[in-house]
Amino acid sequence: MVTQPRLSRTNQARVDTAGRYVLYWMQAAQRPDDNPALDYAVDKADELHLPLVVGFGLTADYPGANRRHYAFMLDGLAETARTLAKRGIAFVPRLGSPPAVAAELAAEAALVVGDVGYLRHQRAWRRELARRISVPLLLVEGEVCVPTAVLDDKLEYAARTIRPKINRLLDHFLDQADLRPSRAPRISADKLNLPGEPLDDTEGLLDSLGLPPGPPPVNHLHTPGPTAARRCLDAFLDNGLDDYHTSRNDPAADHQSGLSPYLHFGQLAPLRAAQAARRRGGPGAEAFLEQLVVRRELAVNWCLHNTDYDAYPGLPVWARATLEAHTDDHRPYLYDNETLEAAATHDPYWNAAQRELLLTGKMHGYLRMYWAKQMLTWRARPAEALSIIIELNDRYSLDGRDPNGYAGAAWCLGAHDRPWPERPVFGNVRSMNARGLERKFDIDAYLTRVRVLETSAPA
Repeated sequence: MVTQPRLSRTNQARVDTAGRYVLYWMQAAQRPDDNPALDYAVDKADELHLPLVVGFGLTADYPGANRRHYAFMLDGLAETARTLAKRGIAFVPRLGSPPAVAAELAAEAALVVGDVGYLRHQRAWRRELARRISVPLLLVEGEVCVPTAVLDDKLEYAARTIRPKINRLLDHFLDQADLRPSRAPRISADKLNLPGEPLDDTEGLLDSLGLPPGPPPVNHLHTPGPTAARRCLDAFLDNGLDDYHTSRNDPAADHQSGLSPYLHFGQLAPLRAAQAARRRGGPGAEAFLEQLVVRRELAVNWCLHNTDYDAYPGLPVWARATLEAHTDDHRPYLYDNETLEAAATHDPYWNAAQRELLLTGKMHGYLRMYWAKQMLTWRARPAEALSIIIELNDRYSLDGRDPNGYAGAAWCLGAHDRPWPERPVFGNVRSMNARGLERKFDIDAYLTRVRVLETSAPA
């Protein structure tokens, strides 16, 4: 059952008693199970004795998206569509602006249920749809463990300020979450015959979208879809959780969960991962929940309450002041965007991290911090550094274009952190350097791992 903190009504329209179906406008939660918005839509369809339709808008204009992202998403959606069809739920993907596609399908709907997004364009889409339709639009939040409505409606200063608020509520919302395969509606949608794009030809659909040139798909390295997401979670719980707290930062070990692409595309419910980790318990689980819940939901807060979450003016005043005070500091190397993108700097560790991103669509989390902070030393102005961090992460990473990515980039320039002893270039922003990598890790083993990736990459 969906409870009030996860549910919001965006307009005051009345249910259309002549509607042919209930519409679930799927965007953030791209999965057939562990999906509170889908469960709520099934309940509403049964209350109204109507079939359920799931609509999805496919736009080539999604900010920052390219073939790498869309290939992963489309293969996942194809699996979701097959699962829903077995339950008598129609899945209707159409080309067009997501709110326009939803409004078109809403013309014959009794009411519309949607999921929740946190980036500015996602929120704007939901406001637009609420204005355009003449039936209720009800949003159900299932992409965070603690609903944003019950946390303070303000920008949090750091993890230490949001952590106690989350921890007071987390057990309640994990216990309350009733995760199980979504049930079939009582009335099948098989006879509705609503036209939509076929999802059985990913390459053809990618061509139809006319996406801009970009990095090639990496589905051969990261299998898309809800089933693969659950398998990845199970493998991590069995083989990685127990020592996550001691080994997750070691780039040579590559001991991270691997769940971020699945969380980004809504193919895995964060509630499912959090419940499973809590059941296992131990220091590894505590460290994982810190990343999955506290840090991830701090990133959501960053995007909800900071209008410049992906731009330099959004950084804390102290961070901008100290960085600007050091803009004239000597920088032995200055690199343009093309050199950075090609992983052609003087730094072998940075180049390896960039190559991992280019080849695989991901980068080890600890190296990502080092990778981003070096931009401050290689660009004349901190605003330029933040811009290229975000540009490269959004373009190449499967989990780019995401609150975690924007908050993580901002953290590397001082957000959610405190002033540190002053250093050249960084000022009071926390610094990282190659000597630290060499001291803490077998960084040569990481270089070897990336070289293996390069030799095994498809031609």
